[in-house]
Amino acid sequence: MSVVEGRLRRQDGLGALYLGIFATVWFSVPAAEQPLRGALLAGSVAALLTAVGGGIVTARSRGAETGPRDRAAGRRYLLIVVAEFALAGLGAVALAAAGWSEFVPVLVCAVVGLHFFPLAPLLGDPLLRPLGVAICAVALAGLLTGLATGVSAGLVVGTGTGVLLLGYALRALARAARG
Repeated sequence: MSVVEGRLRRQDGLGALYLGIFATVWFSVPAAEQPLRGALLAGSVAALLTAVGGGIVTARSRGAETGPRDRAAGRRYLLIVVAEFALAGLGAVALAAAGWSEFVPVLVCAVVGLHFFPLAPLLGDPLLRPLGVAICAVALAGLLTGLATGVSAGLVVGTGTGVLLLGYALRALARAARG
């Protein structure tokens, strides 16, 4: 396996691992009655299995020659993730203090969607941009639904974001399996 192939396979494995885990988390956000509760549970299980598959790919590609680590890229990645968690955390505290805690999942969803934009060039994956757009659209749909109807915003963003992240994780896992 070449350096580039090893790096891409490992990156896809990590993508399936991380996004599978986060899809599992998002599927657990909404409180729902049957039959949606069963579908969310099935999504969680599928996402968790995808994450396990990504972990296996990552572990198996660890021994493959992947070349030197880019420490500057690692620092930029860490900065993006820290900024994401800080913005989501501070926003959640502000929304809760204002009595709008039911919209915390919407804010977190929007922040998650936005964080894919700086990650796309850093990870060399331009498809993270459309994923970010789709997740931001889910956040907007959750906000509008939560404001205009009796449907929980958390139900919309939890289900929508879980489906999007699971789909992307499955894509990454399939690409890693081909490589």
